[in-house]
Amino acid sequence: MTSGIDWTRPWFAPWREVGHPVAAALAAGRAPHEALNAASPAVRFVPQDALPARTAYEQFIFDSGTCPVRPGLHDFFNGLVWLRLPRTKRRLNELQAQAIAAGGIGGRRGPVRDAITVFDENGALLDAPAPLWEALLARDWQRLFVTLRPLWAHAHVLVVGHALLEKLAAPRKDMTAHVWAGPAPVGDPVRLDAWLAGECTAARLATKPFTPLPVLGIPGWSAQNENFSFYDDSLVFRPRKP
Repeated sequence: MTSGIDWTRPWFAPWREVGHPVAAALAAGRAPHEALNAASPAVRFVPQDALPARTAYEQFIFDSGTCPVRPGLHDFFNGLVWLRLPRTKRRLNELQAQAIAAGGIGGRRGPVRDAITVFDENGALLDAPAPLWEALLARDWQRLFVTLRPLWAHAHVLVVGHALLEKLAAPRKDMTAHVWAGPAPVGDPVRLDAWLAGECTAARLATKPFTPLPVLGIPGWSAQNENFSFYDDSLVFRPRKP
């Protein structure tokens, strides 16, 4: 399962310190919840069958204070995010539980739960010089990735969406992250967790404060983007709508 992860890849490298020991424990035969629990006592993981039938996953986490995990990369990466950003994950779960209490778990999730799902599955954080932010928010891809290319040496990207991390085990050009629309203190995990947990309010999330970033366009994330025709693909690098 985790043996194929290349921790030198730029999207996995920030997760190596927390992820490699868990992967090693899994390779040695530990169950997923046991391997994750051994990495940190701050979050308790349980087997998937601990989740009662007809009980919402998010509600169970809120009520029990435990996180069910299944074998596979999806829950592996979700567990790593819990280990590194526990305050943020608990805050998002709290907001999920509040939304469920208010509106139930019917067909429509509502704007807050929708936004949480988008970010939790596909989110990323960016610490970058102001000109890169301006180009990103304008979706001016040529300026962002070509004209301002040298500035990426001073930028830091952290993929926090566990579904996107899972997909990046087999990267494709069209993979696009939803980046939190504001500079994040990516370099300090404790500070980052506190900052992001504070940013996550129902009012803010309801606005879907994200901006798209095709991650393989980031310099150094794909050898193919060294040829600037890589960015001519309008199906991936889409202009901002009027």
